[in-house]
Amino acid sequence: MARLIYHTQSPINATLTASKRWVTSLGLWGAGAGTAALLLLSVTPLVKREVLVKVPLLGSYYEDKTPASDKPF
Repeated sequence: MARLIYHTQSPINATLTASKRWVTSLGLWGAGAGTAALLLLSVTPLVKREVLVKVPLLGSYYEDKTPASDKPF
């Protein structure tokens, strides 16, 4: 029969162990939520102008190339 031995664990070590388990999952959920928010808000002019145009590889895609004479306001 196997013995069951309990080892004491410091509070700092317990916190580090618990946080290591959650960091990957929370990071993936955060990246997914941020991507979804940018996708849903990409049609908003403020998000286009302030966020998406400043992304190095995607900036030229979101840049407004509409002539001033064709803008209603």
